[in-house]
Parts: sequence; C-alpha cells; structure tokens
Amino acid sequence: MAEPKAVETCDEPEEHSPPGPITQAVTAVGHQRRRASDKVGSAAATIITTAVVLTICYLAKSVLITVLVSILFAFLLEPIVNLFLRIRIPRPVGALIAMLLAGALLYGMTYAFYSKAVDFSQQLPQYTQKVRETVMKFKERAQSIQKSALPETKEEKGTVKVEQQTNWSEFITSTAGHLTELLFMLSFIPFLSYFMLTWQDHTKAATVMLFRMENRNTAYVTLGRISKMIRSFMVGNLVIGIILSVFSMIAFSLIHLPYWYFLGVISGFLSIVPYLGVILAMVPPLTAGLGQVSGPVMLGIVLTVFGLHMFALNVLYPKLIGKRLQLNPLAVTISLLFWGWLWGAMGLILAVPITAAMKIIFDNVDATRPYGAWLGE
Repeated sequence: MAEPKAVETCDEPEEHSPPGPITQAVTAVGHQRRRASDKVGSAAATIITTAVVLTICYLAKSVLITVLVSILFAFLLEPIVNLFLRIRIPRPVGALIAMLLAGALLYGMTYAFYSKAVDFSQQLPQYTQKVRETVMKFKERAQSIQKSALPETKEEKGTVKVEQQTNWSEFITSTAGHLTELLFMLSFIPFLSYFMLTWQDHTKAATVMLFRMENRNTAYVTLGRISKMIRSFMVGNLVIGIILSVFSMIAFSLIHLPYWYFLGVISGFLSIVPYLGVILAMVPPLTAGLGQVSGPVMLGIVLTVFGLHMFALNVLYPKLIGKRLQLNPLAVTISLLFWGWLWGAMGLILAVPITAAMKIIFDNVDATRPYGAWLGE
C-alpha cells in the first residue's frame, strides 16, 4: 500500500501592502489628539499647582514672611561673620557676636529715635492750633460741597435716629490678635537668622542633595546666584538709605526744619520703600514743617524729597542693585502689585527679592527660560 504524500506548505511570509492614505490620516489624527490631550493635561497640572502654591502663600503668610525676613537679615549679617572667620573665630561664635552687635545697634537706634520722637511730640502743641485751623478749613469746604450737592430733608417728628456704635470689644480683640502675630514673628527672627548663619554650608549642601545627580550642578549654581543677589540687594538698600538720609539731613538743616537730623534719617530710609516710598518720605518733614515754615519752604521740602527719590531710582539703584536684579520695570511693578495685595506692607518690601529669585530659577531651568526672559531687562 502506497504511503500518502506529504503536502508541502509554503512558510514564506506574506507581503503586507503599505498603509494607504486613509490609514495615514487616521494615525496622524490620533497623534494630534494625543498631543492636544497632553498639552491640556500639562496646562491643568500647571494651573492646579499654581493655585495650591498661592493658597499656601496666603494661609501660611506669617510663617513665610518670618522665614523670608530671617533670610534677608542673615544675608545682611553674613559679611560680619565672614570677617570673624578671617581672624580664626568659629562660625557659631562669630554669628552670635554679629547677632548681639545687630541687637545692640537696633536697641540704640530705637532708644534714640524714641527719645527724639517724644521730644518732637512735646513740641507739637506749639503749632497744633495752626494744624487745626488748616484741617478745619478743608472740613468746612467739604461740608459746604456736601450740603450743596445733597438736597436738604426734613426729619419727621417722632422719628428716632439710631447710630451704630463702635464695637470696642471686637476692635480690641482684632488689635490684640495682630500684635500677638507680630510678636510671634519678631520672636522667631533672631533664632532663625542665627541658625541660618551657623548652618549655612550644611543647608546649602543638603538642599543641593535633594535634586537628582544630573541636576545638582544647576541647583548649586542657582543657589549661589540667589545668595549673591540677596546679599547685594540688602547691602545696596542699606547704603542707599544711608546716602539718602545724609542728603535729607543736609537739606532739612539748610531750611531750618525742626529736628532735621531725626526727620532726615526717617525720610531717607522711608524713601527706599518700593512704590510708596516717595509719599511716605514726605510725611515726616511736611508734618514737622506745618505751622513752622512758609509755603514756599514746604514746596521745597516736597521737591527735595522727590528729587532725592528720583536720584536714588535712576542713579543709585542701577549702580548698586540693578546689575544683580536684572528686572524690567513692568515686572517689578506687577510683582509689587501682586505681593502687596497678597501680603500687605511686607509684600511690598519682599516683592523685589522674591521676583529676582524667581527670575534666577527660571533662567537656570530649560523649560522656564522664556519666563525668565520676560522678567528680564
């Protein structure tokens, strides 16, 4: 009996025809949808992250302000600690001496200013009548305008006017709460600044180690640039405040303004406050000159304070601070508006260094360099 023949099978692979135009179009649409979905997801994650950060900044306002002020104070004292290190004094001891010197200086300045302020307040009754007459003139004019603008109404008999009285208990409670928060912040600043000075090297090294190996060099360079910027910002503002105080004292003494040495220092350092500095710097000398000097001299005080402020803004700031900050005026104005709204007066003081630090971070991260370029000059 014959054996059945084996059927030979062909193992050659089947040839697939290339995808047609319809398949290519469907694949391209899928890729576009996937990229669009990734962009939407990335934008949503960015928005959520920003909202969370802003919420933390608002809720933890007192803690963050305390930490940032301590950092600025530590950078201000860092040159003194480095000077002690050069003469072989250990960093903890040098930091303690620097803190004690700063405390003694602040106490002496507070005592001197308090005594001068008491003397100045005792001299106020000499021209209080003049101030009262000036205020009454404006009040009478305002009342006359109000009466002419609003029609007179006759009150019906038997009607009772109920005036809302001030709730003093709520006012006292609110004031006590703000004072407690302020004292809480002030009590932590010396300790935080001291530990930042003594543990500076360890903190910087530990912060760099938080990043991946390939990003540690970038983190180290970024931290170094931020440190130089903050140190330049603090020392520069201190030098500018001293220069403005000296020029203010000279100008006030020439016009024979009472307590010119006291008012010159206050006006000079108030002038460095961002955005509102020129207005705040005018208040002390104008208050002292009201009733003591003539109208042209008062105008001279305004022009002097305004001129010194513009001199600092256009000459001193670019020379002493501008090279480190490298921020354009629009970015500075927006940052002052935002941080002032979020943190109040302290936000105005901290807005510029915070924005400058953000720019340094943006410049050293590839994905955020366009934002750093927008903030820059």
